[in-house]
This record gives sequence, C-alpha cells and structure tokens, in this order.
Amino acid sequence: MPNRLARSTSPYLLQHADNPVDWFEWGPEAFAEARRRDVPVLVSTGYAACHWCHVMAHESFEDPTTAAEMNAGFVCVKVDREERPDVDAVHMAATTAMTGQGGWPMTTFCTPDGAVFFAGTYFPDRPHPQLPSFRQVLAAVGDAWRERREEVLASSGRIAAALGAMAPPAGNVPDAAALDAAVAALAAEEDTVHGGFGGAPKFPPSMVCEFLLRHAARTGSEQAAGLVDRTLTAMARSGTADQVGGGFARYAVDAGWVVPHFEKMLYDNALLARVYLHSFRATGNAEHRRVAELTCEFLLRDLRTPQGAFAASLDADTPVPDADGTPHAVEGATYVWTPGDLVEVLGIDDGPWAVDLLGVTDAGTFEHGTSTARLTRDPGPERERWERVRERLAAARADRPQPARDDKVVLAWNGLAVAALAEAGALLARPDLLLAAREAASFLLDVHRVDGRWRRVSRDGVVGAPAAVLEDLADLAEGLLALHAATGEERWSTVAAELGREVRERFTTADGLVDVADVDPALSAARAGAGSPSDPSDGATPSGTSAAAGALLSLAALTGDAGFREAAERALSVFGAVAEAAPRFAGWGLAVAEAFVDGPREVAVVGAAGDAGTAALHRTALAGTAPGLVVTRGTPGTTVPELLAHRGLVDGRAAAYVCRGQVCQAPTTDPADLARQVGARG
Repeated sequence: MPNRLARSTSPYLLQHADNPVDWFEWGPEAFAEARRRDVPVLVSTGYAACHWCHVMAHESFEDPTTAAEMNAGFVCVKVDREERPDVDAVHMAATTAMTGQGGWPMTTFCTPDGAVFFAGTYFPDRPHPQLPSFRQVLAAVGDAWRERREEVLASSGRIAAALGAMAPPAGNVPDAAALDAAVAALAAEEDTVHGGFGGAPKFPPSMVCEFLLRHAARTGSEQAAGLVDRTLTAMARSGTADQVGGGFARYAVDAGWVVPHFEKMLYDNALLARVYLHSFRATGNAEHRRVAELTCEFLLRDLRTPQGAFAASLDADTPVPDADGTPHAVEGATYVWTPGDLVEVLGIDDGPWAVDLLGVTDAGTFEHGTSTARLTRDPGPERERWERVRERLAAARADRPQPARDDKVVLAWNGLAVAALAEAGALLARPDLLLAAREAASFLLDVHRVDGRWRRVSRDGVVGAPAAVLEDLADLAEGLLALHAATGEERWSTVAAELGREVRERFTTADGLVDVADVDPALSAARAGAGSPSDPSDGATPSGTSAAAGALLSLAALTGDAGFREAAERALSVFGAVAEAAPRFAGWGLAVAEAFVDGPREVAVVGAAGDAGTAALHRTALAGTAPGLVVTRGTPGTTVPELLAHRGLVDGRAAAYVCRGQVCQAPTTDPADLARQVGARG
C-alpha cells in the first residue's frame, strides 16, 4: 500500500510512495509522533536526479526487513532537498561537522526536538571495509538511544552548539585590491592541463567565470580574461557538455572533464547559458555563442513544462529494459556510444570521422566499452559537417530510453532561467527565447505567490506548501530585472522592487541576511536556538546572500532607493573574508562586488516605441560589458522605474542617459558613443 508520501507534490518523495517504510514528510506531525513514541527521528534527504539516492532506496528502503526495523525503532522522514533547502542546509552542516564531508543521500538521526546526534551519507545494505551496513547503523543508533540516552543528548548538544556558533565572518565589501587578489588566487588553482580549477571531481565554475569576465571588463586584466576563456572552452568541448543535445551534466568525476555524473540540473544550465552568452558578448567568441544557444535550446526542449516554466532536472539514470522487459536503472545509458554505434547511425564515411572527433574508443572511456562524446578538437572548418552529424545522432538518440524528469518547478532556479533566456533572446535576436522568458516569469508571478506570500515549488501548475527562501526571492528578482532590461516592460521591474522590499523587511536581521524568514522550530533546536542558517559562500547556485546583494544593488540603481544600496552593501560585507580565504566559493559574491566597485553603471534609453534610433541604443546598452550594468527603456514621460523619470528626447531624437557612481554623463543619441561608455564591442 502507498505510504503518506503518495499525497506529496514532490517527484522525489513520490518515488518513495510505495516503499514499505512508513515515511512522514518533514513537519510538526513527524516530531509529535516521535515525542509520543519516545523514539529518534530518522531523516533521509536526497533529490530526484541523484544516482546514489536511487541505489540506497533500492537496497534498503524497498527491502521489507530493513523497512520493518526502520518503522519499529524510528519515525522516518523523507526530505526533498530541493523543496526544503533550509532543512538540507542545517542537516548538511551537521553531517559535515561530524564526518568531515557531505553529500546525498544524506542520513541523519535527531531527537524528537530536532537536534541532530548522528549523521552520514550513503550506507550500503551490506558492510563494506569503510562503511557499516544501514541495518547495523539502525541497530547501533537504536541501542544508543535506549541504553545511553545521556551520551546521545550530549552529542546533539555539542553539534548544536557548533552549528549555533556558525556565523558569517565580519568583514568589508571586497575592494579593487581584494578583487585583484582573488584573481591571482584563482590563477594559482587553475588546472593548466585540462582547464578549470582544482582536481576531481570537477564542477562547472559558472559563477567564478562570471566574476572573471566582469573583472576583465572593469580592469582589462588579460590574466582574468585568459582564465575564463580557457575554462569555458575546456568545458564546451568536454564530456560534461552534451555534445549532441546541448546542455551540461552536473559535474565530471575526473579531472579531465571526460566522464560526467549524468544528471542535468536546471540551475547549472541556466547559469552556464548566461556566462557563455556573456563571454560571447565580451569577446565575440563564436564557439561560446553556440554553446549558449544550444544550452538555451536544451532548456526549452527538455525541461520546459506544459505551463511554460522549467522542470528541476533530468535523472542521472536511464530505465533500460532487461531481457524480460523489466526496467533497471543504468547511469548515462541515453548518452554514451561505441564506435559501432556511430558507424551504424552515420555510415562508413561519417562514422569513423565522428569516432575520432568525439573521442569514442574501442576500450571505452566510461563503462562496458562505451564512451562519452566530447570534442577532441575544434571542428573549425568542418563545423557544417559536424552540425549535420550532430543532428543525425540526436535523432538516433531520441529513439533510446530517456532519463526521468523531475517536473517540480523551483522558484529560484526558474528565476535564473528567466535571466538567461531574456538576455539570450535580446542579445542573439532570438524572439523565441525572449518569449519563453516572459511565459516562465508570468507563470511564477501567477502561481507561486499565494495570499501575498511566495512559495518555493509547484508541480503541474499546482503550488506546493514550502515557503520561499531568500534565494528564491533574490533569484526571481534577478530574472525579472533581466527581463525588464530586455523588454522595457514595467511589470517586471515593479515586481522585482516588491521582492527587494520583502527581502529587506523579512530576511534582514541585526547580523545581516538570513536564508529563511520563518524559522522551523525543529531547525532552531538543531542549531541551539541560533535561528536560520545563512551561509554566504556560493555552492551550485548563488547563495541567498550573494543573490540578494546583486538584486538589491541593481534595484538601487533602477529605483534610486538608497535603502536598497545600503542593504546590498551590508550583504556584500561578508564576502571580504570569504573571498580572501576561498574565492572559488564566492564567485557570485565577487561578481556583485565588481558591480559595486564599478558603480554599477546605469543606462536609461528614452525614445518612441518602434523607433529605429531607440532600438539601436537599446541594443547597444544590452551589449555593454560593464559589471552589473543596469538598463531600462521607456517612452518620454515614463516615470517608472525612477531611472527613467525626467528624461526626454534630445533634439527630437532617442537618447541614452548614462550614470555611474551617482554621477551622470551628458545624454547621447549616438550608439557608438554609448558603446564606449558601457564597454560594448564595436
């Protein structure tokens, strides 16, 4: 019989609805039941596209014997980390504090009040040399709870005290010297052989690349420009890039970017589409333009929902039928090739050529003699041949079993997608991409705001219960500001300003920004009453703090509201210490600091709708590379946003008004003059 998760809107939780485990969703009901029974709470956290989450589910949660032990000794709670990032953050901090590392699946045990006392990640169904079996863990934790309760409570107290003491380090907004130092530190960590930073596993450093692009634009640094160009080019030709269908996998398991972990996340692809677009904008690199377009097309083809928003992810695994037709999960099965596959699809002329170009070997670069597809060289003069081959491979691959899709719509990640699509539509003259950005934004505004409060997730057009967190409001504001810049439509800037005010009013404390406005009591207990976690460092996405800093800084320029700038400066002040210690984990914070140091520059384009001069100035403004450039467009007499107020035509012609650091230049009617002022390529 299905368990309680059958009522969930989360695709990840629904994957566990038929488990024999008596799962609860996270909430007061679960903790009340634990108090009633006087048993610990077992919290299992993961997400729909996670390969090892599926493995642990199959080994343990689908096993009746293991499930019976879980049900007898614990109240069992399933958490979708993408729906409840607040729960995930606190429990991941506890796991990392106890074990020195974290990841998913995450397995934590806590008291009925929510204090974590034991934590780990994946546990197998049989003991390994370095890992006990999951059933051994259940037995040991249950025994400790019954027989050594004081030790358990002391352990939870130590963890809670450590987590409660966590606070963003005091510091200052990174200045020009600190930003120079961050570039030097990143250069020291560059993998000069394979591109990127550090070793395996290798994650796409999209936000670090955004910082480097902005630094190069502001300072002319060849070092920063070279770092970002080499990194983006290496990723573009790698096995993490889907050479056939577009888009990127989550990360590479090796330093050479050959073998990816095949899950494809909305947030990665939104951030990567935007940074490749910005690289093209700055340099004219045609390869980076193609990657940006292919990634946007992947979003529209594979992640777009019927309602016009974007799904969270594609699974790492593909269900492949056995001989008897029973499907079993195979990682990467949709994407990999053998030389024989390529010859079969492409024929004797193009097949061997593609084998060589894509690095497909007889021995295989992945598993079972298969290889990932990667560009071993720039196709260059053979680009047209490669495009024809790519289309044929895509058609053949469409006939294979496909990975499952997590159709959950996450507010923050959709905000990032809106930003990428809006900018790509405007810069690349792709009205289809701009229309997609509009439709996604409209859906978010119509569905994810309930009784004046924002919700984090929806599915099939139905909004879920989890409240929006800081990153949701900030990333949505970022997307709406990009959409306003691309279209000049007032609706988007108005809602962005409302979001900014909500961030100031509900997510700001005396110590800075917090990630959640309404603290869950069980999470307060886990942090010894310290309240909501607020980690300023950037991970797979911009942190709530850095995302809010960027949106607030842009809103200050757009509206003239000094309170937005003050809030942005306070948010940025935590990045001085983070940038100095670990710039790889402060990419978006550093990118926003670049905008702060540069001004940011503001451009108001004023002219009649449909006028060619207005359109030329607007295109030029959007092509500007000045860090954090804020652009708006309107007709004479427009007063919203404030940046347009009191600006009119010049000698009867459309004009652009450029300001920087509260100092304005004379208006210009010449696109070439405007290009010089905003750093647009000629």
